[in-house]
Amino acid sequence: MEQKIYYDIFHFNGDEIFMSATDKGVCYVGSPEEDYEDMAKRFPTAVFEKNPEFLKPYREELAEYLEGKLRQFSLPADVKGTPFQEAVWTALKEIPYGETCTYSDIAEKIGKPAAVRAVGTAIGANPVLISVPCHRVIGKNEAITGYRGGISMKQQLLELEKVHCRS
Repeated sequence: MEQKIYYDIFHFNGDEIFMSATDKGVCYVGSPEEDYEDMAKRFPTAVFEKNPEFLKPYREELAEYLEGKLRQFSLPADVKGTPFQEAVWTALKEIPYGETCTYSDIAEKIGKPAAVRAVGTAIGANPVLISVPCHRVIGKNEAITGYRGGISMKQQLLELEKVHCRS
């Protein structure tokens, strides 16, 4: 059976961000650099339907976060990956608003202290930017490191949360 995924474009500060959800929750939040094709290639067998009404609560929650009015997302996420990726993504959701941790902190938290590089790869595969807060993971030297949405976007998100890191 084909999976139905609803999508819409979230407009914020002149940026367009594609987002999509299943009946179980948000399954993709992109970055301003990504388009429909970037979203669709993550779900090669899905049938996409543009449905602004279905995505409205997700757009509203994301807008509240980006406006500094919301610190924690309450709507469900429907993310699928390997068991390792899912463990990493769960650990990301436990990083409190306004705080950061390192890749090795995440590796320790999931019980795989030697898997720091694999943790980085799993973080890079996170399909739901912002609400699964991979932007809160920084380098050991407190420097801002890679981000699917770009270093500038990561820096903006950390500044929104009042986190100060070295550039």
